[in-house]
Amino acid sequence: MTRLTGRALRLTVYIGEHDRWHHKPLYAEIVHRAHAAGLAGASVFHGVEGFGASSLIHTSRLLSLSEDLPVAVVVVDTEERVRAFLPQLDELVTEGLVTLDECEVITYTGRGGTPRTAAGEGDAGTGQGPAADGNGGTPDGKGENSL
Repeated sequence: MTRLTGRALRLTVYIGEHDRWHHKPLYAEIVHRAHAAGLAGASVFHGVEGFGASSLIHTSRLLSLSEDLPVAVVVVDTEERVRAFLPQLDELVTEGLVTLDECEVITYTGRGGTPRTAAGEGDAGTGQGPAADGNGGTPDGKGENSL
C-alpha cells in the first residue's frame, strides 16, 4: 500500500454543474479520468452560489438563476502525478478555471483501519475515499466527522 504524506499538489477545477463531456457531466469525466490515471483521490463539491467570467451570479436561492451552479473538482496527489494529468484537462475543460496549490498531506487511520488523508481524499493506494463509495466513506454513511 502506498501512502501519500508530506508535500503534495492540490488541483482544483472550477466549472458549472451543467458543463458536459459527450452528454455526461464534465465533473464525472474528470473524476473518472483521475481514477484511471491512478491519482490518489478526487472529490466533487457542489456550490450554492458563485460567478465566473460571465459575471452572472448563479445561486440556489433564486430558482431562475439556479440552473448552472458552480462545481469544484479537487484532486490531491504528488506534484509529478498532478502535472502529468494536466494535458487531459486541456482536452476536457473549455470554460472554467483550474488552480494548483501546494499543500501538505497528513495521513491518519480511520475507524476501520483504512488510511485516510486529513482532507478526506481516501487511501492513496486505491483512490477510494468518501466520494468514491457514495455513503460518506464509512459503512454507516456518516462520514468521518466523529472520532
